[in-house]
Amino acid sequence: MGRKRQEEEQNSSEYGEPAQYDPTFNGPIHKRSCTDIICCVLFMLVIAGYMVVGILAWLYGDPRHVLYPRNSTGMFCGLGVNKDKPNVLYFDILKCATATNIMAAALQGLQCPTTQVCVKSCPSEFWMLSPSAYLPGANPADYFKQEFCVPSFQLQGTKYKAVDIINKELCPFFFTPTTSVLGRCLPSFGGNAFNPSNIPSNFSFPGTSVNQTVTAIMNATGDLANGFNAKDVGLRIFEDFAKSWQWIVAGLVIAMVVSVLFLLLLRFTAPILVWVLIVGVLVVGAFGIWYCYNEYQSLANSNLTFSNVGFTSNVKVYLQVRDTWLAFLIILCIVEAILLLALIFLRTRILIAIALIQETSKALGHMMSTLFYPVITFVLLLVCVSYWGITALYLATSGGPVYKVVALNASEGDCTTIGANETCNPEMFNSTRYPTCPSARCVFINYNTEGLFQKNLFNLQIYNVVAFLWCANFVIALGHCTLAGAFGSYYWAFSKPADIPTFPLIQSFMRALRYHVGSLAFGALILTLVQLVRIILEYLDHKFRDVQNPCTRFIMCCLKCCFWCLEKFIKFINRNAYIMIAIYGKNFCVSAKNAFSLLMRNIVRVVVLDKVTDLLLFFGKLLVVGGVGVLAFFFFSGRIEAPGTTFETAALNYYWMPIITVVFGAYLIAHGFFSVYNMGVDTLFLCFLEDLERNDGSPQKPYFMSKNLMKILNKKNKQPKTG
Repeated sequence: MGRKRQEEEQNSSEYGEPAQYDPTFNGPIHKRSCTDIICCVLFMLVIAGYMVVGILAWLYGDPRHVLYPRNSTGMFCGLGVNKDKPNVLYFDILKCATATNIMAAALQGLQCPTTQVCVKSCPSEFWMLSPSAYLPGANPADYFKQEFCVPSFQLQGTKYKAVDIINKELCPFFFTPTTSVLGRCLPSFGGNAFNPSNIPSNFSFPGTSVNQTVTAIMNATGDLANGFNAKDVGLRIFEDFAKSWQWIVAGLVIAMVVSVLFLLLLRFTAPILVWVLIVGVLVVGAFGIWYCYNEYQSLANSNLTFSNVGFTSNVKVYLQVRDTWLAFLIILCIVEAILLLALIFLRTRILIAIALIQETSKALGHMMSTLFYPVITFVLLLVCVSYWGITALYLATSGGPVYKVVALNASEGDCTTIGANETCNPEMFNSTRYPTCPSARCVFINYNTEGLFQKNLFNLQIYNVVAFLWCANFVIALGHCTLAGAFGSYYWAFSKPADIPTFPLIQSFMRALRYHVGSLAFGALILTLVQLVRIILEYLDHKFRDVQNPCTRFIMCCLKCCFWCLEKFIKFINRNAYIMIAIYGKNFCVSAKNAFSLLMRNIVRVVVLDKVTDLLLFFGKLLVVGGVGVLAFFFFSGRIEAPGTTFETAALNYYWMPIITVVFGAYLIAHGFFSVYNMGVDTLFLCFLEDLERNDGSPQKPYFMSKNLMKILNKKNKQPKTG
């Protein structure tokens, strides 16, 4: 007894003093003051600056740079003088296909190292310049197609030969069947496009056969075949969604109902599920021991050893070595023994974890509104992500295009009349102003970067990322604090449900917004800084991956691992700090310190509860997602039919798309509901630990915990003496 008392005193001195009894405390404190005001003011200033950046980006940005394709002069296809020409044609698509990421380039305008012109419609056939066009005296107008040439170049009356036209890229010398994808004429590989009967006999590059030319084109752009048909696939998928959206919604509703039922039924089934899972793990371990022993015995006559095998990539060879199964047998026996000992010595703490899980299910039954709070968090996060994406898009497209007069062939005529930095307007440009320089053209150079706003675009993009991360982390923190306040109100209600406050979730939400914006922003800022460091490390690793040696690669890997662990630790501290803020109304640092000290004084209980809860929630997610996914598979693949419906799965182009949508949606729904449950368990656990330290069960200091928890701990509330 004295030794136990000594250990408690050592724990108290190392991790702070236990919570003291407060006769006025009966739940989340209502009389509280604003916390971390400086951080609150800073957060508000950042939000105000974020709004200013968004307004400036909207004023200076032009998303048309991304939404509409551009020709070589920087003019938009489908707008202005090119209103009737919505597509852009690439003279030599092979040069585009060698880009590292053609789809990313396409979204940025796909400015390939080849001439691009706006056309009314993309070519739908094979065409190759006839060899006769290279003969002396051949008229290029008889061979090239004017509608695909540079608009400022006229084939009729030109002095250029076919070779000159090709070298100057004034007209394309070949094209293949193409499809308009996001306004870009990209090769069509689907359907009957490359049927040999559709390929003309003269379709070949100089010195190659028709088959060699077609093979070269297909090989160069083969990896992009699926991307080229993205629009067609997208339309088919959209059509499938239009036909099956009612059943997709039905599947998501089923996932929601199953998730809610599972969480509510944990109140009655948690003990059975936990022990079934624990016994299942032990049985699997025992089966592994038996199997390894049998394999070890079956190889009794084998003379094969590790020294005979050496190093090989064929893992099956090692399974023929008797010592391999002996090693497996020893490892499994050690793990099984550890699990059995842990089960024996931690059985009381496992019972406490089960009781807290049951109590959380009971709390959800009394406060059903908490289950739907993730919808609010999702909407707020969607607003943050949308604002960040739109702002980033407008910032990236800030600055108008700059056009200058240049001579495509300075040796032709006298081009000294053209100024070095003479700007022009491509829509108003008239080459007759330069009679001595027939090759004068108004060419797109770049986008304006001279203004103060444009010079700081990189800094503004960084600000956009930092503000987005801070806002997103704040929204998550607000959700944690709101739910913690609601569950704290439930636990500290002495007579449940009579003493539970009216609308506990709304009250908790208003308290968090009124008093603790600064504290929530403080915790979110710490997490944001760590996430920024991780982003920088990922960027540096990606940027210098090709020049890293093994030593720097190892250091980079260690840094990334350390900051990943740090982020997880800060999330753990923040989560528990928000619980203490919601209940006691103190600032972030004090709340984080008190929560950490309380958990460290009960570290074994923390570990057991965390693992038992994780096991149950993993099983629940597996049940919801797996069950709904299997049901969706059987329905959308036509193996089962809903009674009284006329839905035909054969009408779907890709029946797996609705299945993937239902599975992904079911996971998001289950994760949202289970995150509320997890927050409830953590909150009730901290309240339970505080309850044990504050109270002793006497009439003056009664326990607030459930009778089930008191029974497990052999505690009870003593009735006041009468008479």
